[in-house]
Amino acid sequence: MFIWNLNLKDLPEFLTHLTLNSNTGVMYSALVMCLFLLLCFAMNRETSCKVYLIDFACYKPPNSQKCSKELVMKQARQHGNYTEEVLQFMKNFMERGGIGDSAYLAETFFKPSYKPLMKDARREVEMAIFGSLDKLLGKTGVRTDNIGILIVNCCIYNSVPSLTSMIVNQYKFRENVITYNLVGMGCTAGLLATGLAKQLLQVHNNSYALIVSTESITENCYVGRDRSKIIINCLFRVGGAAILLSNRPSDHNNSKYELLHAIHDNTSSSDRFYNCIRREEDSAGIIGVTINRDLLAAAIATIKPNLIAVGHLILPIREKLSYLINYIIRKLLPSLNIQQYIPNYNNAVDHFLPHVGGKPVLDDLQRTLRLSDDVMEASRMTLYRYGNTSSSSIWYELAYVEAKGRVKEGNKVWQLAFGSGFKCSSVIWRAMKTVDHDEYNPWTDEITGFPVNVNCGPVPVDFAPSKLN
Repeated sequence: MFIWNLNLKDLPEFLTHLTLNSNTGVMYSALVMCLFLLLCFAMNRETSCKVYLIDFACYKPPNSQKCSKELVMKQARQHGNYTEEVLQFMKNFMERGGIGDSAYLAETFFKPSYKPLMKDARREVEMAIFGSLDKLLGKTGVRTDNIGILIVNCCIYNSVPSLTSMIVNQYKFRENVITYNLVGMGCTAGLLATGLAKQLLQVHNNSYALIVSTESITENCYVGRDRSKIIINCLFRVGGAAILLSNRPSDHNNSKYELLHAIHDNTSSSDRFYNCIRREEDSAGIIGVTINRDLLAAAIATIKPNLIAVGHLILPIREKLSYLINYIIRKLLPSLNIQQYIPNYNNAVDHFLPHVGGKPVLDDLQRTLRLSDDVMEASRMTLYRYGNTSSSSIWYELAYVEAKGRVKEGNKVWQLAFGSGFKCSSVIWRAMKTVDHDEYNPWTDEITGFPVNVNCGPVPVDFAPSKLN
């Protein structure tokens, strides 16, 4: 009897026969048992399920909350919290910071004085969260009682009950919904939430996962005299996004994207990088977010291993070989002063969407990776139109390329976010179909006016000294 013709029910008798008739039979029986166990493992092992992005929606505040640079300065002067020196710094920063005159501020900033209440902050997050969620549920037609996983991220604003509880209460989710409320995670939190949702969808079959990314600036405006804390006031604006993921095979044909990879890096173990963005009191006891001189170094140092990991997963073999050969030559022959080879990621992805951050960070990223202006268009236009909306910014960028009609079936989209900690996250999607803009897209009524020229010179950044100096 040949082993390969052996019926599994005859296996015990066969092993006994081999063991009793020869010492060699012991080895054969052990070998067959190993093969049998491997076969059982292979037959019972569940393959990772596919994760789809059905759709997403970005919040677009009412026109009454649009705030030009001129109006920002007028309100800042009227509120009476800043010295003339600080006001001049704000003006210079905003004139060259890459933000236009149509980004949105919270309602409280339009009042005669800045004295935000807790109810004002809650109203801001409710408007952003409910505004984006209503659009998403309207687009997809998915009922909230069918959603099994809910993840909300908001960095600085934290409420009791939590934002997840607020959503569950408003939309009457089912009682066994799995909820996560992420706070203090910075601008990377939206993609970190995507990675978390991916892991959860691997163990909860036939499920929907809803991600909500937002930030509240109502209570977080710095009103002191430390210029390194004023930068946050100049960059951050109102925004939010809701994203619906699924692992249901039936959603294969009605989803926009398939999730291919989620890669995360964290350099918080470095004291230098950990302290480069920090919420703290100034010398007068006024709370603000300090950005020190280590920011750009932290960003590049944290982004670099993330890029390497992404490259390992998606770059074609010729790009990997070119990088390897260049690396070997530079190590063996340093006297030749050969420039480091930067892989051409355009050969692997069709749309690169880095977090808007701020103009200095985008400039440094573009220079380091040698990216063209076309590649950076979506990020720079999002910064110009909506400002830095923290973790939701990358979704306004994706909405931009969709509104431009640039996402074709099979295209790969790379979202990259980085922020305090210091952390960096990448998510790679594959378009399941050609995507056209719709009435819910925040760019729809104005996309023909973009791109615009935002060449405004270097930004006058006044970073705080490094914590380790």
